[in-house]
Amino acid sequence: MRSLFSSPRVLLLGLLLSSATPVLAQVPLNPATTAPADTTHKYENPQGAPVGLKKPFLKSKVFKAVAIPAVLIGYGAYTFNGGGFYTNQDAQRDIHRLFPSSTTRIADVLIFVPYLELGAVELFGVESRNDRINTLLIIAKSEAIMLGSTFLVKSLSHEERPDGSDNLSFPSGHTAQAFLAASIVHTEFRDKSQWYGVGAYAVATSVAGLRMIVNKHWQSDVVAGAGFGILSAHLAYLTHRNRWGRKSIGRDIGIMPTYYGNTPGLCFTWRPK
Repeated sequence: MRSLFSSPRVLLLGLLLSSATPVLAQVPLNPATTAPADTTHKYENPQGAPVGLKKPFLKSKVFKAVAIPAVLIGYGAYTFNGGGFYTNQDAQRDIHRLFPSSTTRIADVLIFVPYLELGAVELFGVESRNDRINTLLIIAKSEAIMLGSTFLVKSLSHEERPDGSDNLSFPSGHTAQAFLAASIVHTEFRDKSQWYGVGAYAVATSVAGLRMIVNKHWQSDVVAGAGFGILSAHLAYLTHRNRWGRKSIGRDIGIMPTYYGNTPGLCFTWRPK
């Protein structure tokens, strides 16, 4: 009888087992266990960029909102009551060289033309930056800021008008109103076309010139008034947070009948975007 270990099949089986032993030895006893993640370089910044720092002030929204109005109001204050290198009297003399004195009241109407432009553009289907309700809220807030600030400064400055009618010349409320409306038009439609804002600011500038032509304001009054109007609109946009999106509010409001004890009623539910 031949030896068991001399069988070729047995020898082949032995060779397979001996070659598989190193592979089996490399298999971990607990396959679910993994090496911990390397977190030693977690907070490194290879590019060297500052981490956690705020945007520079000159590039912030606040600076962009107040820079131009501050220049306008500053120039108005600089030339207030006959001061500056180009005085109010110089500006009044030059404007009357170009345009004769007038008593027209057209500026009383022109101050609202930018708002008419805003409504007309909306009716023609041009999509504004904000929905209509939020635009109305911004307008209301802007008007409150503008009226409060201009009338406060008027009562404190006591500057006499060119025609001597009263001492409420600085700043120009008409100009502030016109530039406020123009600033809102520009902000709402500047992503569609800059020409909407150009037209609105052209009307506002006409209001400022007319207020000087009719001898109701000095140059300091209208320049500062433009600054107050633009600043009021910018502050309203900066502080506006009550947004619902562009969907119709009717889609987000639900009405359900309810009962409180034996008293029937209605339950209103509102789901903001």
